[in-house]
Amino acid sequence: MSDSPAPLADPHLVFDPVTGVRDVVILGSTGSIGTQAIDLVLRNPDRFRVTGLSAAGGRVGLLAEQAHRLRVRTVAVAREDVVPALREALAAVYGAGEPLPEILAGPDAATELAASPGHTVLNGITGSIGLAPTLAALEAGRTLALANKESLIVGGPLVKALAKPGQIIPVDSEHAALFQALAAGTRADVRKLVVTASGGPFRGRTKAELADVTPADALAHPTWAMGPVITVNSATLVNKGLEVIEAHLLYDISFDRIEVVVHPQSYVHSMVEFTDGSTLAQATPPDMRGPIAIGLGWPERVPDAAPAFDWSKASTWEFFPLDDDAFPSVGLARHVGRLAGTAPAVFNAANEECVDAFLNGALPFNSIMETVTRVVEEHGTPATGTSLTVSDVLEAETWARARARELTRPAEPTERSTAEARA
Repeated sequence: MSDSPAPLADPHLVFDPVTGVRDVVILGSTGSIGTQAIDLVLRNPDRFRVTGLSAAGGRVGLLAEQAHRLRVRTVAVAREDVVPALREALAAVYGAGEPLPEILAGPDAATELAASPGHTVLNGITGSIGLAPTLAALEAGRTLALANKESLIVGGPLVKALAKPGQIIPVDSEHAALFQALAAGTRADVRKLVVTASGGPFRGRTKAELADVTPADALAHPTWAMGPVITVNSATLVNKGLEVIEAHLLYDISFDRIEVVVHPQSYVHSMVEFTDGSTLAQATPPDMRGPIAIGLGWPERVPDAAPAFDWSKASTWEFFPLDDDAFPSVGLARHVGRLAGTAPAVFNAANEECVDAFLNGALPFNSIMETVTRVVEEHGTPATGTSLTVSDVLEAETWARARARELTRPAEPTERSTAEARA
C-alpha cells in the first residue's frame, strides 16, 4: 500500500469537488510546523494533497524523502548551492523511471512556489523572510494558513490590503484558539481577547534572577518543542508580544482590549471575553497538529487531528498575571504596535539579531530586550499608513539588524587596555 495521498481525478485541479481533496503547498516543510503538517496530510489522504514543498536547504535528505512520500510536483530551496546535493538526494529515494519533481532555487523560490496553482498555502517559514511568500499567496488568491507571524507583523498594512475576508487562517495555537472562539459571536459582542502564555522556562523568576541564565537554560522550554529562535522568544516572551500585535492586526481589536495571562499548563490556548460576561476558552492538550488542521481544513474539522482530553482524570489549570518588570517584551511590543508602520519590523529584526548574539554567548539574557528597546528608540518616526512599501520594511529591517549587531559586538580593546593586558 502506498503512503502517498490518493491522486485527484484531474491533477490540475486545486480542489476536487467529487473527493473534496485540497491541493496544498507547504513552505518550511523541514521545520517543526512543516513536518507536523506532513504527518497530518499523510494521515488524511482523502482531504489533502501536497503539490509543492519549500525549505531553506539545510536538510536536503529530509526534503527529498518528503517530496517522494507526497509525490509533489515542485520542491523549492532558498540556497542555490545545495541544488546538486538535493538532486542527488532525490535520485537516491526515487525509483528508476519515477519522474523527479521540478526544483526551484534561490531567495525567491518560496515566493514563486507560494503563487503556484493550489487551494491553500501553509506558510511555516520562520522569520520575516516569510513576508514575500505571504504577499504572493494572497495576491494569487490562495487561502493562507499562516504560521509565519512575522510576515503579518512586519508587513501588517501590506498584508491586510491584499487579504480578502476569510483568506487568512491563523495557525499559531493562540490565534487559532481566538479564531474559533470568535466564531461564537459578533465583533460587537467582544469585550477583550485573552492571550495565554506558558511563561516559558523562566516563569516566576525576577529580573535579577534572569541575569545569568544561559542559552541552554533558555532553550529548555517546559511545554513546546520548537526551533531555537522561537524557543528563546518564548523565554523572553517576545513571542507573546508578537502575538499581541498579530491579534490586533487579525481581529481589529485595540491593544487595550488584548490581555496576556500566564497559564503554565498550556491547555487553554486563548480566550475571548464577551460583553455579557461570558468567556469562551479553546482548550486541547499541547499539540500543534490541531491548529495546523484548522489552517488546512477550515471550515471543516479534521477528525482525530490531535489528542483530546481525558476528562475522567483530575487536572489543575492555573492562571497568573504577567510580570512586566521581568518580561518587558510584551509592553514594548504594544508600543511598537501602536507606532505601526516600520516600527514592528525594527522590533522583530533587532530581536532576531539579539537572540543570535545571546545564543552565541555575546549578549546576556536581560540585554536582549534592553538592546531591542534602544534600537526601537533610535529608529525614530516610522514610515506609516498607506505610504508603507515593501522597500520601507526591508530598509528598516536592514538598518535595525546592522544597529543591533553594532550594539552587541564586543568592544574593541583600547591601547591602554591592551597595554595593561600585556603587563
